[in-house]
Amino acid sequence: MSKRVARSWIIALVLMAARGALADPTPADPDGDAAKPGDRNWAIHVQATDVLQYHPSFNSPYQGTNSLKGTQETANTVDASIIAGFRPWKGAQIWFDEDVNQGFAPSNTLGAAGFVNGEGAKVGHHSPYYRPQRYFLRQTFDLGGGEQAVDADLMELGGRTTKDRLVVTVGKFSLTDVMDDNQYAHDPKNDFLNWALIDTGSWDYAADAWGFSEGAAAELYEGAWTFRGAFMDLSDIPNSPVLTHGFKQFQLDQEIERRQSWFGREGKIKLLGFATRGEMGRFDDAIALAEQTGGVPDTALVRHYRTRLGASLNIEQPVSDDGGLFLRAGWDQGQYETYEYTDIDRTVAAGGQINGARWGRKDDAVSVALVVDGISKAHEAYLAAGGLGVLVGDGRLPHPGAETIVEAYYSLAVIKGVHLTLDSQTLVNPAYNTDRGPAEVIGLRLHGQY
Repeated sequence: MSKRVARSWIIALVLMAARGALADPTPADPDGDAAKPGDRNWAIHVQATDVLQYHPSFNSPYQGTNSLKGTQETANTVDASIIAGFRPWKGAQIWFDEDVNQGFAPSNTLGAAGFVNGEGAKVGHHSPYYRPQRYFLRQTFDLGGGEQAVDADLMELGGRTTKDRLVVTVGKFSLTDVMDDNQYAHDPKNDFLNWALIDTGSWDYAADAWGFSEGAAAELYEGAWTFRGAFMDLSDIPNSPVLTHGFKQFQLDQEIERRQSWFGREGKIKLLGFATRGEMGRFDDAIALAEQTGGVPDTALVRHYRTRLGASLNIEQPVSDDGGLFLRAGWDQGQYETYEYTDIDRTVAAGGQINGARWGRKDDAVSVALVVDGISKAHEAYLAAGGLGVLVGDGRLPHPGAETIVEAYYSLAVIKGVHLTLDSQTLVNPAYNTDRGPAEVIGLRLHGQY
C-alpha cells in the first residue's frame, strides 16, 4: 500500500473514531416512550475502500488505444467518504456525500466492457482529489397499509413508516441508488467488483464520469409491488465529467418490482426500461462517413438528437437461511454509441452467495458469478474498422466473440465494520476480441464502514 493510500486510510480511521464519539443518541418519542433503534434525527458515516489488482501478461498479438494492456500490470485505487444526513421534518431526510479518490484501475479503466474494478472511476489521478458526489432530499409520504420498520443504513436514517408509501428523491445522486438493486450483486465495496455484475451491463444509466447525475426519482410502494420512475440529466457529451446544462439531454427510467415468496423466502423480480434522449452517433453512419473520407469511424462526427431504448430483468432469490441466487439479463438497441456506462448491448449474468454461518463465520461470504456480454453486428463492424467505444477499442476486431467473465470472491470479516476480500476474475475475449486473452485478474480489497 502506497504512502498516499495509507494517509487516506488514516484520515478515514480518524473520521470513523470521530463519528463514534459524536453518535446521535436514540431519541425519545414525543409521548415519552423510548424510540426504536434507527429513529434518529441525524447521522454521520465514514467509509474507505482500497482495491489492489494484478494481472499477469496474457496473449496479446496487438492492442489499440482502448485495450487492456497485454503485459503484466499492477493497479491500485482508493476512495474514502464522509456521509452526513439529518431529518429536517417528518418524513424527510437530507444527505451529503463528500468523496476523496486516488489512483488508477488497470489500464486506466480501459480494455474490457465488463470492467474489472467497480471502484475505479473513469477519472484517475496520482494524487487524492475531493468531490461532492451526492446531495439530495428524500421525502417519504405515508399511504397506509400497516406499519413497517426501515433499518438504518449508510444513507438511510431508518425508523418507522407505512408499507404503502411514496418516496421522492430530488438532487444529485446515482440512479443505482434507486434502481437495479440486488442484494447479491450491486455493491463494489462489499460484493462483486465487475461492472457487468454490480449493475446490468446494458443499462446505460444517466451519469457523469463518476456515476452520478442530477434529477428526481419517485418510488410508489403498494402491497407486493413497487413502481419507480426517474428523470435524470445526461452528461454534455458521451462519457464526460460534465452534466448537460438545463436538462437539454436527459434520460427517463422506469422500474417495476414484484416481491414474491419462493422456497418459503421472499425474493424480488424487477423489470427496468430506459429511454435516453441526447446527441448520439449511429455506428452505421460513422462507418459510412469513414468509407467516404478514408478515415477511421468516429461516432462523434455523426451525432444527432436521438432516442436510445433498453430494458432489463433482475431477479434475486434467497434459497436458504445463509445463501441465495441472482440473475440479470439486459438488452439495448445496439444502433447507437454508448453514452454513459459501458460498451454492452446485451448481457446475461447469474451467480450466488453463501454466508459463513455454515462454517462458524456468519459475517464472511463467498460468491461466484458468470456474465456473458455481447454487442450488435453494427457495433462489431464499428470496432473492427478501428472505432473506439467508451471502454473498448483494440484498433481492429477480425474475430469477434462474446466477452465472458467469471468472478469469485471470499469476503473475510476482520473486525466489526472492516472486511478483507480476495477476488479473482477471468476474462475470456476481453473487448469481444477472440485474438486476445484470456486475462486473469487477482484483487485484494480492504473496506471499512461505520
